Amino acid sequence: MRAWVERRFRLEEAGTTVRTEVVAGVTTFATLSYIIFVQPAVLAAAGLDFGAVMVATCLAAALATLLLGLLANYPIAAAPAMGHNFFFAYTVVLGMGIPWSIALGADFLAGVLFIALAAFRFRERVMDAVPPGLRAAIPAGIGLLIAFVGMQWGGIVVASPGSLVKLGDLTAPATLLAIGGFLVIAALAARGVKAAILIGIIVTTAAGLASGLLEFRGIVARPPSLAPTFFRLDVAGALRPELIEVVFVFVFLAVFDTVGTLLGVAAKGGFLREGRLPRAGRALLADAVGTTAGTLLGTSTVTAYVESAAGVSAGGRTGLANVVTAALLVLAIFLFPLARLVGGDVPSGDLVLRPVTAAALLSVGWLMVGSLSAVAWDDVTEAVPAFLTLVMMPLSLSIADGLAFGFISYGMLKLVAGRAREVGALVWVFALLFLVRFALA
Repeated sequence: MRAWVERRFRLEEAGTTVRTEVVAGVTTFATLSYIIFVQPAVLAAAGLDFGAVMVATCLAAALATLLLGLLANYPIAAAPAMGHNFFFAYTVVLGMGIPWSIALGADFLAGVLFIALAAFRFRERVMDAVPPGLRAAIPAGIGLLIAFVGMQWGGIVVASPGSLVKLGDLTAPATLLAIGGFLVIAALAARGVKAAILIGIIVTTAAGLASGLLEFRGIVARPPSLAPTFFRLDVAGALRPELIEVVFVFVFLAVFDTVGTLLGVAAKGGFLREGRLPRAGRALLADAVGTTAGTLLGTSTVTAYVESAAGVSAGGRTGLANVVTAALLVLAIFLFPLARLVGGDVPSGDLVLRPVTAAALLSVGWLMVGSLSAVAWDDVTEAVPAFLTLVMMPLSLSIADGLAFGFISYGMLKLVAGRAREVGALVWVFALLFLVRFALA
């Protein structure tokens, strides 16, 4: 068996061992496992069943991670993407009033398109066409949106009739728990702890139990039923003309996140050859299959996870690490009581908060905003589109609106500045489509 594993994953050629790959797989699982608790809480806000989403998340992530390891032989895991889940829940379902079954159908169509467009190298063309400033501002804007929701779930900001939002009651026990959890995660990250978010979740949960805010209901149990979400997607409903934009944004975000993450983690692991990633098509296929399977099961877009860099730092160099991560994701479906505890509601006055999840969301938001360092702030034609993208996503609670303001302003400013040649054809197409969208709204 050991000899087969050596040959199958070419361990000697990669300069690694079975033990190193196992450690790397466990490390990656530890750093991304927060999604097991966060994803059900986010999609539950859109009306999906918490338990079914948790199981769907684990299974879809395990499938995509396993395929990426077996097909492409890279230690890069995949799971439902932060940002995509917020677009699904807050923009499409809660913002546009689209039933979640139709939103799943739109996400399924995006996954199918993601596979089909491979033949035209569309995914690579999109990544090349998006200007660096917007490329940096998009994840940062999504990060601010995620952080804003985290602040709401933690009671740090609350609704205000006069100013839309205001500072919440920072002395409320649940709010103090959320703030304390975030500070714990930040402190761990400052110390270089790889699994800072997961450990922070554990510490915050323990503090919630000790203070009586959270009720212990066990750790291990029989997995919840998938029935509430299994094959509940409505593909026919997603074919309506007004949902074309939704499918487009799902595809765009999938391209942006997947390709960007693959290249980033691959660079850290030394997998690139002359700036290109060998077997990239297989890795992208694994992601797309994960997304389509995930929508059938009942969860949102699956993409490569940047947290895989922790496993690469631990020595992971082959797909064997992914096999370990996938196995742990499957085992995680038995942790439903723990997931329910972490993502559970806590009454706080007139509010219902989720302090443990809030701490995790704030941490993810802060990490995503770090991409802003790549924006050329001294160039107005780059800075203003990045700024508009950055602020419109959280203020409109819509990733699509942030993308629209970014692409439209980029084209207009480059045109006015006499630098229209710097704008790629695809950017003009995106800007025009977003202008038509606003005109017909």
